[in-house]
Formats: sequence, C-alpha cells, structure tokens
Amino acid sequence: MSGHALRDPRRLTRWWRRRSLRTRMTVIAATAIAVSVFAAFQVASELLDRELRNTAENQLRADSRVLAANAERAGLARVQLPPYPGSGRLLRIILPDASTRTPAGQPELPPVSEHAGRVARGASADLMESKDSDDDGYRIYTLRAGDGAVQVAHLADDSPINRFGFGMLLIGLLCVLGGALVGRTVARTGLAPMDRLTAAAVRVANTQDLDADIPDEGGGEIRRLIQAINDMLAALRDSRRAQRLLAEDAAHELKTPLTSLRLNIELLVRLDRRGTLDTALSAESRTRLLNDLGAQVAELSTLAAELTDLARGDTSDESTELVDLADVVVAAATQARSRVPDLEVALDVTSVWVSGRPAALQRAVLNLVDNAGKWSPADQPVQVRLGAEGASVVLEVDDAGPGIDAADVPRVFDRFYRADSARALPGSGLGLSIVQRVVHAHGGRATVARSARGGALLRVELPAAVSTPARLPAGEDTAMR
Repeated sequence: MSGHALRDPRRLTRWWRRRSLRTRMTVIAATAIAVSVFAAFQVASELLDRELRNTAENQLRADSRVLAANAERAGLARVQLPPYPGSGRLLRIILPDASTRTPAGQPELPPVSEHAGRVARGASADLMESKDSDDDGYRIYTLRAGDGAVQVAHLADDSPINRFGFGMLLIGLLCVLGGALVGRTVARTGLAPMDRLTAAAVRVANTQDLDADIPDEGGGEIRRLIQAINDMLAALRDSRRAQRLLAEDAAHELKTPLTSLRLNIELLVRLDRRGTLDTALSAESRTRLLNDLGAQVAELSTLAAELTDLARGDTSDESTELVDLADVVVAAATQARSRVPDLEVALDVTSVWVSGRPAALQRAVLNLVDNAGKWSPADQPVQVRLGAEGASVVLEVDDAGPGIDAADVPRVFDRFYRADSARALPGSGLGLSIVQRVVHAHGGRATVARSARGGALLRVELPAAVSTPARLPAGEDTAMR
C-alpha cells in the first residue's frame, strides 16, 4: 500500500474494504496483540523503572547513614573514605567550609547544588536529587552529618530497562506472528461454513437447480444466513412454479382463439385463391366472419394485455400516493361505458381516501365493472357502491345476473378459471385474478357473495388512509348510461 493511500483516509478505507474477510481478521488479530504487547511493555517498563529507582534510593540512604555515623565518630575531615571500586557507589564529604573530600581515583561528581549546601549548613536533614553530567546521570543522596554532610551517589544505569525492552520487543514480535497465525487459523475455521455456503450457492447458480436446499450447519449468524438463503430459494421455486403454470395456462387459453382465428383466415385465403370469395360467401356470411375475426383479435389483445399485467406481479414504476377512490371509481366506470356502449352503471360513491397506485386501482375497478357487465341483463344496471366502514374503505359491485354457483365461489379469483356457464362469454378468466392481486398489494381483501338482486356481489375492502386531505361533499349518486 502506498504512502499516499496511508495519508488519504478514503483510499485507506477502499483498500481495507477490498481485502478478504480472512485478511481482515488476520490483520485485526495481529494488531490487537501488538497493541496489547505495547501497552503491557509500557506498564511493565514503568513499574520496573520505579522499582529499580526505589531500590537504588533505599540503598543510597542505607550507605549514607553508615558513612554519616563513621564521620560523626571520626570527624568529617579525618574519616577514612574507602577507595573507589571502579564502578557503582560514589562518595563525597561536604566540610563546614563548603569544601569536599572524595576517595582517590573516583570520578568527579557534579558540583554541590545549592539545596545540598543548605543540608550541609543544617537547613534540612537530607535530600534526594538527580544530576545529569555531560555523559552520565547520577542519583545523589545528601545526609546531614556533624557540621557538614555526606553524599552517596549512584550512577544511573538504564541497561536493565534496555535489556527488558529488548526482551519485550522479541516477545512482542513473536506474539504478533503467533496472533497472525492464530487469526488466520480462526478465520479459516470460522469461515469454513461460509466457504461451503458459497460453494453451494455457486452450484445452485450454475445448475439452476432451485430444489437443492443448502444443508443447515453451524450456528448463530451462519445458521440464520443459511435459513434465509433457503427461504429465498423456496420463494424462487414458488415463483418459477407460478411462471410455469402461468405459461401453461396461457398457452391453453391462447390455443382456442388462435385456432379459430387461423381457421377463419385460412378459409378466406382459400376462397380468395380460388377466386370464389364473392360467390362462396354471402354478404351476411362475410360480415359475420369479419365480425368474428375482429372479436377474436380483440380477445387476443385483451388476453395479451392481461397476461402482461399479471406477469409483472407487484412490480410497477407507479408511485404510491393518497388517492380519492371515488375519482378512481368514476374514471373506471366511464372507461367501461366507453368500451361497452350499452352498459349502464349506477354509482353511489362517497369521497374516501386510500394510499395506493391510482392506475392499478382503476384497472381493478374496471375489471370488476366489466365482469358485472357481462352478466347484467340489458335493462338492469351494474350497481357500484363506495363508502367507509370504520377504518376500511368498502367497494361493492353487484349485478342482476344468475349469480355464482357455490361450487365456483372458492375459485372465482383463480387465474384462467371460468365457470361452465361463462365459457361461451368473451373473456380470459384473468380479470378477477388481477383484481385480487391489486387488492392484496394494497393490504386489502376481495370476496364474493350473492347480491340482493340475485346476482353476484363482489366486495373489496381496503385500509383507509391515516391522514387525508379535506374531504369532498358527503356523497354522490349518479347513473351512467
């Protein structure tokens, strides 16, 4: 890693994020041990230095008391000083006239300090001080003795601390290397389930075999991750199964109109090739055949649109917003009237607000009205009622048709399901399935029952919006023809 990356925190962060989890764990373990060893070295060095200093000072005091006792018995000027041993302890006598005596051959000590002179003059009993010469450092203890003072000095020796530090450095390096190895081993052992999980996920991706669940192993976070992936695979299996069923059902539903369309077109082509198109078919037959072709094309277009809408599921670019469902119902009824000119729709709607996608809600209401329009007699309107019931918004669409058989009620909202009585009518069997999907996506539910007029009553309940704009007038009762 370059020095520039070290100076740039963002580059350092990117570099760190590109490292593998094993590398991160190894670096973290080694760094933690290095920091721990450094902190332990600092604490131990301080304790060792303090202990050595206390030991040296205690020794200085003991030696000073012995020398002071001898000086008081023999006199400061006459007391015999032991020869300098060549290292270690240094002695000095401070006489009353401020002159000094030292053993022969002893190195020169730093000059007597003012504070030490005050001890010699009787201002204080003793003094512990540190002195630094050009090359060495001394710890000097001054003790009052007779009319002067005695001094015992000790050359400060940092070699024990240095040897201790060197030993701690070697131990620290070994600990860091050991920590890196331990971190690597722990990472390899701890991430072994992740490796097997990754291999299983790659195998599923390569084979496209969604039925192969990943074995549940390990514990804690690993187990929860495996369970989450298995749940995701189960959802993908369900989605694939639903797509396959949708494709199979769509192929089945497309077969009949395509066959009829192909036969009619082949008939027209054969007659045209023979030159008998005008003579073989009467004007009435040609008109009926062309009307059938138009109806079949319209049915295929509707089926293709509904299949596209159904295949999209809940995915939509339309954003959720506060919607006055009364406006949606009126727009859907107007659209249904434009598609079927003879359809009569009686509206009894109240301004109620929901949180949802306006276009999806309008498509659901349009499908409900279209479905009711297929069954309502020509002289009976489709009744649409909208209002609030507690914390819910309720939409009811009923017709005066023959109603829905009890055996068909559980499957009314199934894809492509059409009751036996409805097979002769136009439609794909997808309209109510789309209604149910839209309602569920908005947190509501759709049900079917028998209306008071004997026909089918389709009821949709949606949660009302928590906060709504100012409401419109209480109600609206309109009949659309």
